[in-house]
Amino acid sequence: MKIFIVGGTGRVGQSLAKQLLQAGHEVIVGSRHEVAELVALGIKFKKLDLHASVVEIAQVIGQVDAIYFTAGSRGKDLLQSDAFGAVKTMEAAKLNGINRYIMLSAQKSLEPEFWDLEPYVHIKDYYTAKFFADKYLMDSTTLNFTILQPVALVEEKGTGQFASGEVINKTIAIDDVALALLVALEQPTTFKEVLPISNGNQSLSEIWN
Repeated sequence: MKIFIVGGTGRVGQSLAKQLLQAGHEVIVGSRHEVAELVALGIKFKKLDLHASVVEIAQVIGQVDAIYFTAGSRGKDLLQSDAFGAVKTMEAAKLNGINRYIMLSAQKSLEPEFWDLEPYVHIKDYYTAKFFADKYLMDSTTLNFTILQPVALVEEKGTGQFASGEVINKTIAIDDVALALLVALEQPTTFKEVLPISNGNQSLSEIWN
């Protein structure tokens, strides 16, 4: 498949790009700055500005089979990048006739009642941005979406073991988040679903059977 990753130069995005490439997909990364390591592997880069118009973003994305949104401004541009920037990529997908859209979100992004509690209270603005992007994807598009909600990301070696649903752990390795995003691409049980996920003791085939 031909895949476009919005924000594919972040920690999760880079791992996802590499894993998609290893799985035999054609990978295009859209970001403001290219990463030489990815380009050297044969991953294509396109300059993408989430402040651009929907039409301009659609032109950059082009004709692909699926879009991943892994972009994040790290709190510096939440409204225009994390929220409205995401919405514009959804509208660009519609313009280009692209149906499959996978969103990297965060645990409890759709449950504001938790945001005054630890650990969410310190990044409520981030959660607000993710809430509106996720809700738009679910309620205002007809895209075949998956919203992945990982817990706190840690820079540890991936285990390939997961937990999902109501009972999950506190952390997940970055490479394992990318693996879950990869598997979700063609897994029908993830279609039109919001999926909390952490590291655990089950394989993805057991969780998403």
